[in-house]
Amino acid sequence: MSELLLIDDDEELCELLVSWLSQEGFQVRACHDGNSARAALAQHAPSAVVLDVMLPDGSGLELLRQLRGNHPDLPVLMLSARGEPLDRILGLELGADDYLAKPCDPRELTARLRAVLRRSQPVSSGSHLQLDDLSFSPARGVVSIGDHEISLTVSESRLLEALLRQPGEPLDKQELAQLALGRKLTLYDRSLDMHVSNLRKKIGPHPDGRPRILALRSRGYYYSA
Repeated sequence: MSELLLIDDDEELCELLVSWLSQEGFQVRACHDGNSARAALAQHAPSAVVLDVMLPDGSGLELLRQLRGNHPDLPVLMLSARGEPLDRILGLELGADDYLAKPCDPRELTARLRAVLRRSQPVSSGSHLQLDDLSFSPARGVVSIGDHEISLTVSESRLLEALLRQPGEPLDKQELAQLALGRKLTLYDRSLDMHVSNLRKKIGPHPDGRPRILALRSRGYYYSA
């Protein structure tokens, strides 16, 4: 059974989501502020976190930043009552795996959570990938470039794996979204682009300065060997 930590100050919404998600087979613990959430995370790391942007004792985005420092591979889905594009972009830039605006359909939340949890499942230890100076372990979600190790989020890890398995071959955005995010992109959905941007920043260019991940207009992305 997947364990979820739901962090939201809307107690009525939490009761609704806990009831719904429990019926869907999840074990859910709810916290209503950042301090209690930090205490819960210090005791036990859940399978995934659902985190609201607005918390009574601080920003959910700041808590996300701390989460990414302490639990880089923990799946995190952000919620926001405002649904502002800037909130969405900041959340994805800070490493959220997915994002939903409130009020959200509990069925969509469930589907998104299952998708991100499927992507977080360990893969075969024999699937280590090596390309030029970059070495990647999908099972660990860690990239090695020279002596430098870089931890990736679940979404970044799936994205890099998909690109490395077909180096030099463009992957359509919708195909890449299915492989990396477990869902199709919706209209004006920049989630995939933000994950690509984050990944580019983390792994940097080739030693000769060439970008590792390139975009083809109207076609998608590819890893340049």
